[in-house]
Amino acid sequence: MNSPVSPAEVVQSQPQKVLEAFGVDAAQGLNSRQVDRQREKYGWNRLEEAKQRGAGAIFVDQFKSPIIGLLAVAAVLAFAFQEWIEGIAVVIAIALNALIGFVTELRAVKSMESLQQLSQTQAKVRREGQVQQVGADALVPGDIVVLEGGDIVPADLRLISASNLQADESALTGESLPASKTIQPVEPDLPLAEQTNRVFKGTAIRLGSAEGIVTATGMETELGHISTLAAQAGGEQTPLEQRLDQLGRRLIWITLVIAAIVAISGIVQGKDLMLMVETAIALSVAAVPEGLPIVATVALARGMWRMAKQNALINRLSAVETLGSTSIICTDKTGTLTQNRMTASQVVVETGTVQVGSSGDTPFSLDNQPVEPPQHEALAQLLRVAVLCNNAEPPDSEAPDRTIGDPMEIALLNLGQQADLHRDDLRSQYPEEREVAFDPDLKMMATIHNARDHSAKGGYWVAVKGAPEAVLECCTQYHTGQGVQPLDRENRDRWQQRMHATAEAGLRVLAFATKTTDTAQDDPYSDLTLLGVVGLEDPPRQGVKDSIKACHQAGIRVVMVTGDQQITARNIGLAVGLVGNREAKALPGKALKPLDDLTDQHRQELQQVSIFARVSPEQKLNLIALHQADGAIVAMTGDGVNDAPALQKADIGVAMGQRGTQVAQEAADMVLQDDSFASIVAAVAQGRAIFRNIRQFTFYLLSGNTGEIIAVALASFANAPLPLLPLQILYINAVNDVFPALALGLGEGDDTMMQRPPRKGSEAVLTQDHWIAIGLYGLLIAATTLGTFAIALRVWQLDGTEAVTISFMTLSFSRLWHIFNMRSRGTSPLHNEVTRNPFVWGALVICTLILLAAVYVPGLSDALGTTGLSGRAWGLVFGASLIPLVVGQLGKVLFERKAKR
Repeated sequence: MNSPVSPAEVVQSQPQKVLEAFGVDAAQGLNSRQVDRQREKYGWNRLEEAKQRGAGAIFVDQFKSPIIGLLAVAAVLAFAFQEWIEGIAVVIAIALNALIGFVTELRAVKSMESLQQLSQTQAKVRREGQVQQVGADALVPGDIVVLEGGDIVPADLRLISASNLQADESALTGESLPASKTIQPVEPDLPLAEQTNRVFKGTAIRLGSAEGIVTATGMETELGHISTLAAQAGGEQTPLEQRLDQLGRRLIWITLVIAAIVAISGIVQGKDLMLMVETAIALSVAAVPEGLPIVATVALARGMWRMAKQNALINRLSAVETLGSTSIICTDKTGTLTQNRMTASQVVVETGTVQVGSSGDTPFSLDNQPVEPPQHEALAQLLRVAVLCNNAEPPDSEAPDRTIGDPMEIALLNLGQQADLHRDDLRSQYPEEREVAFDPDLKMMATIHNARDHSAKGGYWVAVKGAPEAVLECCTQYHTGQGVQPLDRENRDRWQQRMHATAEAGLRVLAFATKTTDTAQDDPYSDLTLLGVVGLEDPPRQGVKDSIKACHQAGIRVVMVTGDQQITARNIGLAVGLVGNREAKALPGKALKPLDDLTDQHRQELQQVSIFARVSPEQKLNLIALHQADGAIVAMTGDGVNDAPALQKADIGVAMGQRGTQVAQEAADMVLQDDSFASIVAAVAQGRAIFRNIRQFTFYLLSGNTGEIIAVALASFANAPLPLLPLQILYINAVNDVFPALALGLGEGDDTMMQRPPRKGSEAVLTQDHWIAIGLYGLLIAATTLGTFAIALRVWQLDGTEAVTISFMTLSFSRLWHIFNMRSRGTSPLHNEVTRNPFVWGALVICTLILLAAVYVPGLSDALGTTGLSGRAWGLVFGASLIPLVVGQLGKVLFERKAKR
């Protein structure tokens, strides 16, 4: 801590001792000389700025792929041998990929910049006996800061005085309700949410006023600590980036070996040196699918647009596919799994538990029978207390969703409205004479109302609400529904059990009491009559249970990570189907220690836990590291400043768009516009479809290119004429490596995408089985190409130009029809994701026209060395080009039948 006092001493010492440790008088504050000395020692109250990823860095990143590097080498070689058309074609491919990636990724991660903006506030500070306003960055340890409702806390403070103080710390702790603050010492090493005598930089004062002494500034504050964690967490390379890099490195070696063998064998056999060099260059380019980076980028961008339609905005292009391999989703509770709206779900009175519905003419029911509050005296009085002893503002009729006040008090107003009790009407009947504000020490508040027109016993009616144990302690009797009875020891124990049972159900509990008195100045907390308790909850979002079920069916584990209490978290987990019984473990965040501090057995146990409560930013990082070390691909949701490190550490960071802080949104890979867990599931399905598309078009590109390479290599080894000319190879790649592959990349997913387990994070784009299939398809395409070339040259005795044109067209069309071999296993040969893809049929039409132009357009045919073909020749071309498709489909059918057996 950036302070002369240890963290433990700050929280467990009395305020006066903390002031003495800093050598400051609360009434005077620091003088200018002390301020200068402290600033020289501790520096300015600022967060460190991290280097931002600017437009230039984004642009440079587009060229870091090994595949792009290989294409660049091929372009340089082409220009070196004055093969201008080949070189320009490769350069265009590189430029297109860079442009698409640059434009799509221009929105960079700026989480540190957002953190920096939180420091740009003003603060009221007492110095030399005077309260003055200074920039928050000018504060030093020992300064006395004055706080009021609505202020942003400018540094970490130990409170030395507080009046009805409540702070909104949700951005730091994840706790959805405001935290009540006091000046009393607390135990050291408590979670931030339970350090009731401190307030923290970047949080907001909701109610009350206070004074505090600055104990930490700048990077030593809790906010600064989080910014350090975010910077250290950094961005992990996505699985897709890793896979494409692996593929690129493999292709580099394949390309070098093929080019060298073909060139050397041709030269040794006495073929023209320049022809063999040109052929080697062409094959080098053929071995590297120019369309791969372009199509991959376009496919990811297309997936990003699809996700945007489903309320999921992607900040990082390569993150689109990573969603498809997600195996763990770590989600917060409030607002993601729940509605982030407190609701009264039950009212416990002497005669039983009244269930509260959300709609209907009679929303209250007891033992499954409708209850009218006016006919139940205890219930009617409790609801009246809930509405009158309340500081929240009722919703505006023109803007019913806009409310002001404590979420629990807003829920109580809504509860009263369900009984047709409106505060303005009640206040006209029971004018408020005095309010005793909520006292964090007593944990109660009271309002005193003029009741002369409604009571024969006294002129004033007291309404009290507060923590159950506190209210019960002040009660001497209780309302039975028909009258009032003394609250003896037996009945007090019974009420304590009922209150405890309500809390055990995961509800937040408030107790309500009343009395009549002769004077408005009477002690409001003596001789009270207990009316009952209200159980409040943040109900689950609609559809979230089905979404979690869909995740489980897809082999994805969902883990709740919340700043809330364990019992509340467990009950929400039970309600949404995250766990199946009340005995399920819900561990505190302190169980999530660094990996090095855990035994293997402890790691395995933690990996099976689905609920963690009271979790700090460091513990979230430990949880992510725990699952990543086990090979999992982890998605993490978050909305607060405290979530920024975890969002960057996770493979996929998911921020909330409606309630998320700017820090969280800019640290994340994906932002949910509707804050709905269901949108994550939809995005995962899209991510899976995108990876399948990437795998399909990569397989398609490489198997077709392999056919070219084998055909030319075999002809070279056999000392036969080459069936393809260098420029023809490049022309085929320019046509078939872009349009058909792009069509595959734009395909949509199907209903089976979320019925399979996620891929392992280490699984390559192409597995060993895929490489074997690529080789077999390549041999098949090469055999048909060489076969037609041999028929044209040896059997039909055609000249070299016409024979080369036949082999050129055979290879081109066999690669086109080969696209139908890309259907998934288990699908029909006629009805599958490829045949249903309209882009595929469009690509076939475009490519057919372009290939025909290569033969019949003057100038182009001269450059490519082609000539017009007879009907007999075209019959040979189309007949032979269908062989890879027919054999491929038969092979798939036989393989699938064998697999079923």
